[in-house]
Amino acid sequence: MIEVKNLTKRYGRNRGVSDISFSIREGEIVGFLGPNGAGKTTTMNILTGYLSPTSGDVTVAGLDVLDEPLTAKRHIGYLPEQPPLYTDMTVDEYLNFVYELKGVKSKSRAAHLSEIADMVDISGVRKRLIRNLSKGYRQRVGLAQALIGDPDVLILDEPTVGLDPRQIIEIRNVIKTLGRSRTIILSTHILPEVSSICERVLVISNGVIVADDKPENLANAVSSERSLLIRVAGPKDAVLTLLRSRDGVKSAEAVGEIEARSYDFLVESMPNVDVRKPLFHALAMAEFPILMLRPQNASLEDIFIKLTEDPAESGSKRGTKKEKAKPSQPDGGDDAFFEDDDKEGDA
Repeated sequence: MIEVKNLTKRYGRNRGVSDISFSIREGEIVGFLGPNGAGKTTTMNILTGYLSPTSGDVTVAGLDVLDEPLTAKRHIGYLPEQPPLYTDMTVDEYLNFVYELKGVKSKSRAAHLSEIADMVDISGVRKRLIRNLSKGYRQRVGLAQALIGDPDVLILDEPTVGLDPRQIIEIRNVIKTLGRSRTIILSTHILPEVSSICERVLVISNGVIVADDKPENLANAVSSERSLLIRVAGPKDAVLTLLRSRDGVKSAEAVGEIEARSYDFLVESMPNVDVRKPLFHALAMAEFPILMLRPQNASLEDIFIKLTEDPAESGSKRGTKKEKAKPSQPDGGDDAFFEDDDKEGDA
């Protein structure tokens, strides 16, 4: 559905994106992550035809967005971080305006707009002025304009920024429903949103793609070590001594007494070593029953920080957990300087 090949965009001497390539299949919901200024909005603006690339090719539904821009755009619905709303219009007036602006001719206007209004749950506010709507309803109206014309592809830039928890859940559910019949690219800084919605994650940093995988597989991209949380019935010091003596164990620490005479231990193995079976047999031989054994996967936040940290800082921080990295600056510049949409919104 979407093909990006060797895409590069420069602003004078400053680089927005550099030689990136990826493809998105029909029906996928893909999270597009990166620190501020990493190139997310540059990429999305090129996909939508708003910007032209310095070099490279972009096709949507088999159509080149430069060679056939109008035809390609009919397949794309775009919701920028700041929805393009005219607040002095009613919702109905605005939707009709967008319908005419897009030149939709293949559908009955009244039926099409009613279907979209029902889909994003704004039927009850169609006669109200947009300026009198809550932030959540304005986001829904922005999503409705993106759906006009029934596009195959939705590109959503921070669709839940500034919403309260209930509104966030409602918009997420709408996006999930839309994803059943459309290809969706979702850019967001809310990482749990990616885990709950997206089937796949693209991470961009310094203008290049640094990861492309399912959310549950990304941990392997940043670390070959395995962490285990083990609950064992037995004397703490004796269990610690046994755990630390096993081949392949990098470290073992007691977390706390969870039940009477039972303790939780956090065990980290050496790179690419699975110590679960040796630990199980050793604890069984010592008659220390295992009450729980659970892998401790890196959180998406940890993975994001690791993948996008500044290389100059990573050496001094390596080995620490949950370090915070500053957003990277491509070629001494930040494409957020050129694009307001790539700045993080207020929550």
